Amino acid sequence: MENIEELLPIGSVVLLKKGKKKIMIIGVKQTNLVTNTVYDYLAIPYPEGFVNQDCMFFVNHEAIEEVYFRGYENEERAEFIKKLADYYKNK
Repeated sequence: MENIEELLPIGSVVLLKKGKKKIMIIGVKQTNLVTNTVYDYLAIPYPEGFVNQDCMFFVNHEAIEEVYFRGYENEERAEFIKKLADYYKNK
């Protein structure tokens, strides 16, 4: 994702394009350690939540079809997003 400020907050519930099951975002800008690829989100199935590591998967923002619930946002998250944007701008 080009614009870090558009990242959805943790706890957001979304449906992917061509998806049949909702997922919940549990991490932002996560790296797949096997492929060393950075993804916009780490997600788990909704409403089940975390069952084991096999149920977690990486997702990019472009794959999202619909946002059903936007997660919690406050000043702490705003500061995190600002620092994350600065990091990627200077990278």
